Amino acid sequence: MGERIVVGMSGGVDSSVAALLLKEQGYDVVGVFMKNWEEQDDNGTCTAETDWRDVREVCDLIGIPYYSVNFAKEYWDRVFAYFLKEYQAGRTPNPDVLCNREIKFRAFLDFAMSLGATRMATGHFVRSDEAGHLLRGLDPNKDQSYFLYMVHDAQLKKSLFPVGGLTKAQVREIAEAHHLPVSKKKDSTGVCFIGERNFKKFLAEYLPAQPGDMVSTDGEVVGQHDGLMYYTLGQRRGLGIGGRGDGRSWFVIGKDLERNRLLVAQGEDHPLLYSSLSVAEDVTWVGEAPAEIGQPFLCTAKYRYRQADQPVEVVWEEAGRLRVRSLVPQRAVTPGQSLVLYEGDRCLGGGIVTMVLDAGMLSNG
Repeated sequence: MGERIVVGMSGGVDSSVAALLLKEQGYDVVGVFMKNWEEQDDNGTCTAETDWRDVREVCDLIGIPYYSVNFAKEYWDRVFAYFLKEYQAGRTPNPDVLCNREIKFRAFLDFAMSLGATRMATGHFVRSDEAGHLLRGLDPNKDQSYFLYMVHDAQLKKSLFPVGGLTKAQVREIAEAHHLPVSKKKDSTGVCFIGERNFKKFLAEYLPAQPGDMVSTDGEVVGQHDGLMYYTLGQRRGLGIGGRGDGRSWFVIGKDLERNRLLVAQGEDHPLLYSSLSVAEDVTWVGEAPAEIGQPFLCTAKYRYRQADQPVEVVWEEAGRLRVRSLVPQRAVTPGQSLVLYEGDRCLGGGIVTMVLDAGMLSNG
């Protein structure tokens, strides 16, 4: 028997192909399905049951043992509670980055080691090297390094990413060639525990909505919002005030938490939508910090997933805080979202945006 590798399997095509490739390379592969959420979707279907069935079918086909492990309590305590707290504070969180840090590369990694594995593997489209560097996935349309910036080099050294050097098309081709039952299964979208459900309806089950005024830049009440937690900076759809003003589309430019007001303005390029200076906290470096505290350095950044790299100057002001100046004004930088830093293909780390300093937005903190 070769080296034991435990693969985190979601029931999707990426993790299924990851397990298949490792099996073909001669590893002693064990598939493990993580159940992180207990509820049904809007149709009364427990999607976890469908995914678990797909995992079993794939593992039987490629000839590896499989387990299921329930991390629902850990997920609730370490990820979902944070998610609710951030929305309550008027921010727009990204729970996927926390899920990777707390569940997949902590709780699951520990479980994999308990099964006698030397390393774990996932279907993420990222790459790593022996030094524990986190590198972008080869397919630029599927690269997931943005979501893994909270994972440390020590964890990466115990991890494998078999599909990180492939394109999504190649992954599906491999799945079809081996007749995997998930070869044509569509990719999951949205927040993992919400899935295809109506987001607004889901959030209302956990947080009481507080409707209030939508207010323009000159202080005029132009409409009513359903609750500040339902809106994000730069949002256009769903405002319901299209007939007001000069006929141009309205956009969310900020949140006045004290007075429960949603601030809106007309025009996709309204100056209050743009900023160049922001602060990020809860800073995580994948490996060693790229500079000493107080020393500026140049790199690129993503303020949101799928965004093209933006040139920035960064100052690590203290252990948990970055001041980031973008060399190109950024649209709708959003408190609660992750600001992730890169040097070429290497992901350096990042932090959570807490303040936008030069856009006049009332949504800081």
